[in-house]
Order: sequence, then C-alpha cells, then structure tokens
Amino acid sequence: MKKKTGANREKTRPVSAVGNKGLNRRKFVKLIPALGVATIASPQLQIISALAQTPSPTPTPSPSPSPGPLRVTKEMLRGAEQMFGIELTDAQKQMALQNVNSNLERYETLRKISVPLDTEPATLFHPALPGKRFNVKVATFKLSKIERLNFSNIEDLAFARVTQLADLIRNRKISSIDLTRMYLSRLKLYGPKLNCTVTLTEELALAQAAVADREIKQGKYRGPLHGIPWGAKDLFATKGIPTTWGAEPYRNQVIDYDATLVTRLQNAGAVLVAKLSMGALAQGGRWFQGMTRNPWQVEEERTGSSGSSAGPASATAAGLVGFSIGTETLGSIVSPSSRCGVVGLRPTYGRVSRFGAMGLSWTMDKIGPICRGVEDCAAALQATYGPDDKDLTVGDVPFNWSPETPLSRLRIGYLKEEFDQQQDAERKAIYLAALDALRNAGAKLDPVELPKFSTAALRIILVAEAAAAFDDLTRSGGTNQLSGQEPGDWPNTFRSSRFIPAVEYIRAQRARTLLMREMDTLMSKWDVFVSPAPGSASLLVTNLTGHPAVCVPCGFPKGLPQSIMFTGGLYDEGAPLRVALAFERATNWHQMHPKMDWA
Repeated sequence: MKKKTGANREKTRPVSAVGNKGLNRRKFVKLIPALGVATIASPQLQIISALAQTPSPTPTPSPSPSPGPLRVTKEMLRGAEQMFGIELTDAQKQMALQNVNSNLERYETLRKISVPLDTEPATLFHPALPGKRFNVKVATFKLSKIERLNFSNIEDLAFARVTQLADLIRNRKISSIDLTRMYLSRLKLYGPKLNCTVTLTEELALAQAAVADREIKQGKYRGPLHGIPWGAKDLFATKGIPTTWGAEPYRNQVIDYDATLVTRLQNAGAVLVAKLSMGALAQGGRWFQGMTRNPWQVEEERTGSSGSSAGPASATAAGLVGFSIGTETLGSIVSPSSRCGVVGLRPTYGRVSRFGAMGLSWTMDKIGPICRGVEDCAAALQATYGPDDKDLTVGDVPFNWSPETPLSRLRIGYLKEEFDQQQDAERKAIYLAALDALRNAGAKLDPVELPKFSTAALRIILVAEAAAAFDDLTRSGGTNQLSGQEPGDWPNTFRSSRFIPAVEYIRAQRARTLLMREMDTLMSKWDVFVSPAPGSASLLVTNLTGHPAVCVPCGFPKGLPQSIMFTGGLYDEGAPLRVALAFERATNWHQMHPKMDWA
C-alpha cells in the first residue's frame, strides 16, 4: 500500500489496514477459547484448524503434483461429520481425503490474493421475485405547502425541518452560509459531549454553502436540499477526508473517491458539514472514541444512541445538522432513530447505490436518511435513489411522492399481537394512543400476521458475509485492536463465523427466497402495515426481504423517545411515508426536542 506524503494518511481504495498475512497454527489455537467451543484436541477443531492455516509462501505446484502427506486425516473427518451434519462410511472418508486436502491448497491460494474491501462477491441479491413488475410510470414528486417559520435569529432554526429550511433558503430569507455556520458552531459546542462527530468538514462546507448561495441568487435552484447542511455516517467515502468506519485499524484511512451518495447530495446542492460517528465496523454505538450519546439523556451511557447509525441519529435529534444519512443491515437506521426520537427511513434494498459505502453484508446493506420530519426523508430519498452503473443491485423503479393521498385509498394493517403483548403498561398505552391517532386521521386498521417462518436461523447470512468482508483483518489479528472484545462483538463473531459451512450459507439464502415468497403474498394484500419500533419481529424479516420501513416518534415514556414503524411494499416507500406523514400531522411528537442545557 502506497502512502502519500503530507498529512500522514493513507489515500487508497479501502483495503485491509493491517495487511493480508494469515494466522499460523499456534495463533489460531489461541483464538479457540474466544469461540466458545471445545479444545483444539477435538477432531472437529483439528480439521477446521488445518483448514484455517496459511503457511509460508511455497512455490506454485506443478500441474500434476505427486501426493504428499495428508494434513487433514481420516480421524479429523470423523469428528467434523458431527459439526457439518453428515455421516460417511469409512470408505467414503478415505475417498474424500484427497479432495479435502486439495481444497485446503485452494483456500491457501485464495488467501494470498489481495482483495480490496470494496470488492463485492460475483453474485447479486434482488428483493423482487422473478417476474415481479412494479409501477414504471414517470415519477411524481411534490412536497406539501410549508407554513413559513418566524424566527428572531438563525439559532432559532436549529431544530427546523428540511422543508422549512428549504423554503427560507429558496426565498432568500436566510443564506446557506449563515445556516452552515450555525450548524458548525453547534457541532463544535455539543458534538464533543454527544461524542457524535468524527470529522468536521468546515472548509468544504463553507465553500459548498457559498456556491449554493451564489446559484440561488442567480435563479439556479436545485431543489429542497439546496444549501441544507447535512452529516454523513462515517462509512461513506469522501475524497480527501478521513473515512474511519469507526474502527481503530482504519482511523487514518483516506479514500481517493466519493461515494455515489455523497456525489448525489452534492449535485442536489446539499452542504456536508461533518462525518458522524458509527459503531466500529457498523456494530452498535461504540466507536474508537467511546459511546455515542443520546441527547435526551446524555449522561447515561446505557441509553446511548444505539445502532451503528448512532452519530447521524444523535446529531439530527440535537439540531447539529439539517439532516443526516445512515445505513441499515439489521436495524441500524430504525433503532437509533427510535432511541433518539427522529424519523428514520430504511428504503427498499437496492434503492440507493452502495458504491463507496463500507460493505458489511452485501445482500442486506441499505442506505437511508435520518431526519426531523417525514417529508424531509422523502426529499432526501428523491435526491439519492436510482441506478449509477456502479452498484448493480440498484433497481430502476421511480419513486413517487404525493403527500395528499387520502389514507382511505391505502390498505393498512397492523401487527395486533405485537401491540397487545407489550409488557410495559406505559409503552402499551402510548402505542394504543398512536393507533387511535391513525384511525382518527382516516386510516382503517385491520390485524395482520407475519409469516410463520424460522427467520432467526437466517441471521447466519449477515454474520457469514460480515466475516468474509473482514476476513483479512481477522486472520491478521487486526480485530484485536477493536475496543469491543465481548462475546457479542465483531472480533468473536468474525472468528466463529469461519465455522459456518458454505453449504449452510447457501441453504440459508435459498430459505430466504421462500421467506421472500411468503412476504410477497402478504404484501399483495396490504400497502402498509404498522408495528412497534424497534422491537418488532418484522425488523429482521424485512431486512432479509428488503422491504422499506419508516419510524417516527410516538411518545416519551420515562422521558425517552418511543417510536412506531410503518412498512411498505418493495420500491413503494411513498405508501409508508404517506401513513407516517398522516400520523405526524395528527400528533405533535415531532415538535419535541431535547433540552440542550448540558453543554
């Protein structure tokens, strides 16, 4: 890896920061206790230990090598049968030995190939089943009429919604420069206590704001994000600016290109003011500087901004940015948005290009906005969705937004059992009041049930892909640098996921297709269904099937936000956003903001 002079930062495509050297047998044996499995003396682990070794480089074998000593023996195979769920006769074991040992050589050859971390497998996941057709009419997008805000100074606008700020900027009641300076000032004041800021992009932000003001003055208005300051989860590549992935091994990483998401928001005229914190390698809220805090209870670490999009949710809730962009694999938009009392939109899988975003699970990662208003999310999606010829999973399906569609036209269900089974009386009362507010807004709610499916078993898809993404880091020992070293943290997960057979991973993907069919049948009867957030079983189901969801605050039990979630059909974010907007209009929860008297 070449290093540029000057700032002592690595300017490169994202690759392993600690090299591509493998573990020798002794190092691998030391890892076994962390995997929570039996001693290395067991035959199961003897074979896996042999398969995990990477010896010193040897000359390339001749086309027809003479058989040498077998590193994987028949006794090892006998023990491995129990783990892999097969039973071989003695003759079959003997016959298999040559293939198993030949495969071991192939594994070792593969590990010597340098594979940059932004390289996806040569397979694609699409949430739509074969033959499924979607609305292909020309996209329609129209925001609601906004009542102009009254304010005495720019600081009064810290918690304003994007649509409100856009109206003021377009009509030149405020300038992007002034708005950007205000948010930069708040990032400097409140960001350290919230631990939500990785890098301020002040110089870039002021330059982009100046361009926005000049263009708007000239009548070149780009749309509702023009001149609006925003923050990026620190897994999006930003050329010349650190992209740390929240993790110790990458804290000096500078990537030499912009993510598609970053480019599209720049084209929309948005102003990047900060790279915001994320859990290390997209897990939880803890990064290399500690836990990101929740502005509603900043002193309490346990109630931090949970989920890996912790920084975007915390900064948006605290009024440090106009809006932010996060990512979700299994709840990392919904969970921190719910915890911080803001609106989080997880679009359909393949809606927004992931090019330039750190890959964790190639078949589950999604990109979406975190905002203070429902229509803000619609505006951010409008500016960022669609194909870019770089992420081949992105579907070419229009996004339609019509905020005045009557709820009576939508088929709306709700997961009655999940609402009825709420154990906390205060939380349950809040959810029942939220459902009543929806009914009063014109929604007809009918009970629905999720498919009866062993969904939890499919979690191996996520962990197998994540372990593959960071396999070089694991085998080199780089995961030992991460602050999280508990059984549920990535280092242990990455190591133990090497025990997942490829056959089981592919079987899980095939089972996933069956789940997709069942969800397709369910959603053929409904436009939207309503559930609690983030504890709904639908969160895992829909992250596997790729369906979109939006969460909005619905109450504040014990002084902390509580949210409700709306899930829609594939490529139909407009329907759940429309129901969410009706709920937002029928309540005043979105107008509540944390007191910032702890700075």
